[in-house]
Amino acid sequence: MKLHLATFALLLAAPAAFAQDMTVTPAESRAAQLGSSEFFTGTALVAPVFGPDMGDVSAGEVTFLPGARAAWHTHPAGQKLIVTAGSGWVQERGQEKQLIQAGDVVWCPPGVEHWHGATATTSMTHLAIQQTVDGSAVTWSEHVTDAEYAE
Repeated sequence: MKLHLATFALLLAAPAAFAQDMTVTPAESRAAQLGSSEFFTGTALVAPVFGPDMGDVSAGEVTFLPGARAAWHTHPAGQKLIVTAGSGWVQERGQEKQLIQAGDVVWCPPGVEHWHGATATTSMTHLAIQQTVDGSAVTWSEHVTDAEYAE
């Protein structure tokens, strides 16, 4: 009987031996940087939220000041945008741009060329969530022209 109780106790304790500790990443440790002029027009602040440590999925928080936008780009596994503040625009190549506002969630399918950014008069912040495929999460193209942005 004592052997069975000891075995049972060991089995109950086993999951704890393999458990991992939760990690809290303080907001102040996620310092934003200016988005590269190679990929953005205007002022965009980019802060990592988490790297590809969860099934190759990563997220970033991007704040676009009025008039700022990302260049045309695609994602091999698609991208989710969660607008957390302000309002902005998103546009799929060949389609009309659409207004997006705080609380909206946008799905950009794999390989669909698009851009997103602030409106001309308001800032916009979103979380961008995407998966890395074959070492890449995004393929950048040319900048959105002022004429395309104004359409």
